[in-house]
Amino acid sequence: MMKRVWRISEFQKCINTRYIITKPSLPLQFIRHVTQSPGIDDGKHTTLSDIVSLFSDKWSHNPAETILKKNLREKVSKLKDELLTQNEDPEKIEKVLEENGVALFRIYSDGSAVVELLFQLKSFPYLAMEVFSWRRKQLDYSAPMTVEEYAKGIAMAGRLKNIDLALELFKEASNKQLMATSLFNALMSAYTYNGLAMRCQSLFRDLKMESTCSPSIVTYNILISAFGRLMLVDHMEATLREVKDLNIPPTVNTYKGLIAGYITAWKWEEMEKTYRLMKAGPIKPDIDIHLLMLRGYAHSGKLEKMEEIYDMVREHVDQNEIPLIRTMICAYCRNSRVGRVDKVDELLRLIPEDEYRPWLNVILICLYAREDLLDQMENSIKEAFEHKAYVTTVGVMTCIISSYFRQNAVDKLADFVQRAECAGWKICRSLYHCKMVMYSSEKRLSEMERVLCEMERVNMRLSKKTFWILIKAYKKWGQRSKLEQVVGMMCKHGYGVPLDACNL
Repeated sequence: MMKRVWRISEFQKCINTRYIITKPSLPLQFIRHVTQSPGIDDGKHTTLSDIVSLFSDKWSHNPAETILKKNLREKVSKLKDELLTQNEDPEKIEKVLEENGVALFRIYSDGSAVVELLFQLKSFPYLAMEVFSWRRKQLDYSAPMTVEEYAKGIAMAGRLKNIDLALELFKEASNKQLMATSLFNALMSAYTYNGLAMRCQSLFRDLKMESTCSPSIVTYNILISAFGRLMLVDHMEATLREVKDLNIPPTVNTYKGLIAGYITAWKWEEMEKTYRLMKAGPIKPDIDIHLLMLRGYAHSGKLEKMEEIYDMVREHVDQNEIPLIRTMICAYCRNSRVGRVDKVDELLRLIPEDEYRPWLNVILICLYAREDLLDQMENSIKEAFEHKAYVTTVGVMTCIISSYFRQNAVDKLADFVQRAECAGWKICRSLYHCKMVMYSSEKRLSEMERVLCEMERVNMRLSKKTFWILIKAYKKWGQRSKLEQVVGMMCKHGYGVPLDACNL
């Protein structure tokens, strides 16, 4: 017993002085010499966490391990910040890695520093791949790459849509006898990200045949996501049944993949059912699940439930989810609910000016047009002209015209038509017919007749309806001679003439 106590006390001394055991199998430049560190906070060595983990059942070591991980993140973060200032210049990146990266990676020869750096560069995939390529070429000969490093590299290649590189890395790791479930998961994720669901499924079957590793819940989550993206709901649900049959506990990502798949396939009832199961079960919805439900309720037009979820995640959405705010705006625009314009305007204030989207601009034009809010509609039209956006559908143009007509704003309509012609917007006959009718109602016959010249200028022929508008105008205001001219033109074009056309 006394010997055991002495050994533990000696081990504690080792922790306090932090002696690091060298690995003689590594070349000299990667051997970590025996050193004595001033204290835990500098975090220069990580092998301590590996040693302490062996005694996890003896005493609590979590605080020290947490500090070590924090130190690793901080060191890597400094390297990341320096890399980001190099403007993705390969030569400059290589220089920074040689000067500051090599020493760091020598200390963490288990690959944890490289993995952490690739994780922190997730939002910069091109830079991350440059770092990975350097690691692969420059350091692999002396500190062999780990499974986790290969997995990160495969995932990054997938995000860059370089499937050939992802497959090459997978085979390279396989040839080094580094087969692990994480490698299969990484390649399956790359396939899923690039819409290659069948290849993802094929790789899954290969994994099930492997003797050294087997599918994990992460693997099944990736498969569920792959099927969900392609709206293969039956395949997605069959995968979930397999998970249950194998007694593999699902995770929040399992439900996330299911809900996302149901939203893609517009299976609103199944979406809500899955959400209710989560709320009633041990795995509670997280922020990502709530964001998915917010999107699902917006697409399905269930505004009350959408607003209920929005109230739960309002702060996060307002600050981080501009695309989701646009989706909510679209939901209000599709609905005829009273007060929808106020809701839309409130959400619009959350979108920065540099987040302009032409399609949303057009939707807002139609919203204000249907609500006969002429000023707001014209402001949105002006914004579209300024951003050189253009409308290509007759339906939108008709919606705009109808609003001008109901407001009896013929001069504003005339100005709009002129600008729409110059901007390349969809030009339809209704634009000119509406102007003619409105000019006629105000007895502005000369301006009505000039519309005919405008139609000729844009190579738009006169239709039977055009002549009918002229006949009604001239009859209304007693212009017999002009009325007879129009009747003659109708006969010339082969249109039928009403019997009472010349009766004033």
